[in-house]
Amino acid sequence: MTTNLSVFCIGELLIDFFCTDVDVDLIDGKHFEKQAGGAPANVCAAIVKLGGKAQFSGKVGNDPFGYFLKQTLENVHIDTSLLLFDQAHPTTQAFVSLKADGERDFIFNRGADAFVTEDELDKESIMKNQILHFGSATALLNEPFRSTYIGLMRDAKERGKFLSFDPNYRSSLWRGRVADFKEWSKQGMSIADFVKVSEEELRILSELDDVKEGITGLHQMGVKVLAVTLGTEGTMISNGQKCEMVPSIKVTSVDSTGAGDAFVGATLCQLSSFENPKQVLEDFEQFKHVISFSNMVGALVCTKVGAISALPTEDEVKGLMSEKQKKFIYL
Repeated sequence: MTTNLSVFCIGELLIDFFCTDVDVDLIDGKHFEKQAGGAPANVCAAIVKLGGKAQFSGKVGNDPFGYFLKQTLENVHIDTSLLLFDQAHPTTQAFVSLKADGERDFIFNRGADAFVTEDELDKESIMKNQILHFGSATALLNEPFRSTYIGLMRDAKERGKFLSFDPNYRSSLWRGRVADFKEWSKQGMSIADFVKVSEEELRILSELDDVKEGITGLHQMGVKVLAVTLGTEGTMISNGQKCEMVPSIKVTSVDSTGAGDAFVGATLCQLSSFENPKQVLEDFEQFKHVISFSNMVGALVCTKVGAISALPTEDEVKGLMSEKQKKFIYL
């Protein structure tokens, strides 16, 4: 084991405007709260909150929102030295309201995050990281970022880096384009060393309803090691030879926003404690202990409102663990 190596995450960093009015759509909503958003940023925050090191790259507008986002990441000690500012496009924004039946009214105004090009990336700095995570909800939507994203994955693979991939499906973004989502996600999954999917993503990508059959289907597409998050049940993990359920803890859920990102961040934070993260995945029992801790982190996020603000510290997670479990913490 070694001291935490830095984890690199790339993708969207945006402004979420949450309507604070109760049970209204965006037509009638009048009051909105500004928050930092973006799955890769949430993963970075989880890593840092647990004592690891994380570096973020993506593009925001050269506007007040872009600088607010930079400041937000730096306030939680995320390395923003590779953050890009776009002179031509504004910071991406999402407007969300929640109705009483649980349905969300959603408008997505995409801006700067879509325009990251390969020649803008400082690859030498990026490749100083041992672990690279690709978990952007928007990266595969359009060019030029899509080619930049997949191209970076391939370059990192050739350099022997550990690659993590989370398709991060959002129905509101891929409406009418599910076939495109599947096509590009399959490319990412086949390159990565570790893939995390939700049950919904597993069903979409494998076209199978049964979880174990879906896992087999993804392995046939080239997935090496897979974690399928199943909410309160826990996480099903598989390396193609062994497949087991790792249970989670019971909590009273208030808001599940960011739970999947927290799970990924916790997993990568633990893997960053090893000089060769790939060897951890080869030891199935060790991998199970890693996922058990990550399940706890994801569950704790659900007990508070918000994403970054709800992330637990290492000590908070350890407080829920038995002495036996603590012996297997890789932080």
